[in-house]
Amino acid sequence: MAHTAGAHGTHKVAQFLDSPFVGLSPWIVFALVVGPGRFEWAVGLALAISVCLVVGSRLLNPGSSLKILELADVVFFAILTLVGLFASDGTRRWLETYAGEIANVTLFAIALGSILAGVPFTLQYAREQVDRKFWDTPLFKRTNYVITGVWGLAFLINAVVGAYGDLVLRDPENIWTGWIIQVLTIVGALRFTRRYPEAVRARARAEGPAPAGS
Repeated sequence: MAHTAGAHGTHKVAQFLDSPFVGLSPWIVFALVVGPGRFEWAVGLALAISVCLVVGSRLLNPGSSLKILELADVVFFAILTLVGLFASDGTRRWLETYAGEIANVTLFAIALGSILAGVPFTLQYAREQVDRKFWDTPLFKRTNYVITGVWGLAFLINAVVGAYGDLVLRDPENIWTGWIIQVLTIVGALRFTRRYPEAVRARARAEGPAPAGS
């Protein structure tokens, strides 16, 4: 019984790690933590989270694929770490002010690029949650295009909001543009990610037999 419970717990952790929100968590942490005097802390924390997620996912779920987002996590924050180590004081101050916007614009570019490439970044995570027979169905693909698009919109909104706080209000520490609005945007995208597939499945069941997975 204990062995079964332990195996179930490990499976639940592996499922949690194989979710797009977890893949996005280093960026979210970085964008929320970074600010004047906190660049090294923010980028170091984001890089540590990125590496732990990649290693943890492989250990707990050896058959899982390396995700676009996971690779982007490690590469982006490793580069920022190197830049932070060798940058001048002026460059470091600039990064402390605008790194949140850089992160959000980069995430928007990843979301948009994955959509244009025909592989929305949430698709890799979704494939590990559903039966393989659903992978190539139009409904499954369309669901992930929509979810990835919503995340891309959230990143774009946060980049604009952050830039407004930095460039217009001249206040990188503004509680609304730096924290409240950005957190609400991420929470909204997360809630949509959880609820939209359920709504799609319910609509498919109501319209006909054998709904596609999502």
